[in-house]
Amino acid sequence: MEKFYITTPIFYVNDKPHLGTAFTVIIADVLARWHRLKKEKVFFLTGTDEHGEKIEKAAKSAGKSTKEFVDSVVLQFKKAWEKLDISYDKFIRTTDPKHEEAVIRFVKLLWNNGDIYKGEYIGWYCVPDETFIADSEVKDEKCPNCGRPVERIKEEAYFFRLSRYKDRLLGFYEKNPDFVIPDFRGKEVINRVKAGLNDLDITRISTTWGIGFPFDKKHTIYVWLDALTNYISALDWPGGEKFDEFWPADLHIVGKDINWFHSVVWPAFLMSAGVSIPKSILVHGWWTVSGAKMSKSLKNIVDPSELTKTYSADGIRYFLLKEKSIWEDGDFSESALASAINGELVSGLGNLVARVTTIAEKFKGDIKGNDEIDEYMYKVCGFDLSSLIKKVDDCLCKTYRTDIALKDIMSAVGCLNKYITDKEPWKLASAELGNVLYNVLEPLRIISIILRSFLPETADSIFSQIGVEPQDLEKAKMEQHFTGKVKRGKNLFRLVEISV
Repeated sequence: MEKFYITTPIFYVNDKPHLGTAFTVIIADVLARWHRLKKEKVFFLTGTDEHGEKIEKAAKSAGKSTKEFVDSVVLQFKKAWEKLDISYDKFIRTTDPKHEEAVIRFVKLLWNNGDIYKGEYIGWYCVPDETFIADSEVKDEKCPNCGRPVERIKEEAYFFRLSRYKDRLLGFYEKNPDFVIPDFRGKEVINRVKAGLNDLDITRISTTWGIGFPFDKKHTIYVWLDALTNYISALDWPGGEKFDEFWPADLHIVGKDINWFHSVVWPAFLMSAGVSIPKSILVHGWWTVSGAKMSKSLKNIVDPSELTKTYSADGIRYFLLKEKSIWEDGDFSESALASAINGELVSGLGNLVARVTTIAEKFKGDIKGNDEIDEYMYKVCGFDLSSLIKKVDDCLCKTYRTDIALKDIMSAVGCLNKYITDKEPWKLASAELGNVLYNVLEPLRIISIILRSFLPETADSIFSQIGVEPQDLEKAKMEQHFTGKVKRGKNLFRLVEISV
């Protein structure tokens, strides 16, 4: 059996989840579900990053102890992912004792390899991003990543010899050209590495909320070294059964702002520790609001949990996955979300299911195909089922274009709606009507299998209405009879009011 290990970043708990974090986990969920449909053994990891100075400050601002604060925010993440139907296999927290033990073990490997030394850090530091910034990158004393003010700090620290790994990293990228996806993000990384690498500060003495550095108790371990280790600690590294089965990761999904840490720093850590490197890093763009990145300071955060009070989880998933390619930034508005739901989902897919189940429920004859399946939908409507499955598989396993996959699926839905309109089944005699119903219900069953990755609740509802159990991709082929007991159910989606 093939295996597939997919991860999201672990999300920082200084605040509740937002649309950007939801986008990341939804992409991962779609890919995990697709590989399960292909009968592969899947491990889907997500979780929370809970240490560091920023968390201490956020807890103090909220008037809570740090542990009390992180527990409350973690609960918000778990509830949000439940509302969005996220099918993760493990939710890891960096405050988990097993994770903390693994981090200390990992740091000792870097130490024993001679890659850690004591020094002094003098320079810029971005507290919100927990990131040290080179002088050349700072303009007007602001972080080049988030645009917020940086602090000039001077403190004792332990460093990782990242500079030692420049040539090894470049050699690795050359041998693994698909390591960073898309290609233009990989080129960005390579150009930065070619320009030279500075050693990385991996401890802090300004915060106690973290994992103690094993060689000097005044220090805590830098949150990025702590956080990145979650990808192996979640598998019970070293020597755990899951680690032996699933590592190296097949896909780390990350936002473009943390590409550097995953594509440069993480591989260098792993090289030092003697652990194999993940196969690919998938880097996605941001969701913005009025062209600006979501941030607390701009008060433009879109809360996915709040959205689910008005819109269905599948409606939200559909919009985020089809509105833009994952490489690009996209601007979010509720009017665009409502338009997508009212259009493709209500008038397209929902209308198809309502039409065919209403007619089929009243039909008393056999719903089955002729010896030669009706060619009309292929020749006139342009519907090609085997081609659709291949296209969707390529989109989810090679190009990662969920937008194109959904466009192709909805095109197939349009073909079936056209077929019903053109055939006018309400005018047909029983024998011919049975064949027409078959030629809609069987493709609809297969489309529902494909949709299980994207819109799981919707797919299950369609299965229920057409009278079949949820199925995997091995059943995604036209058969010569339809055995379902069709019963018209509730509408898949409801019309939503579009605000101007």
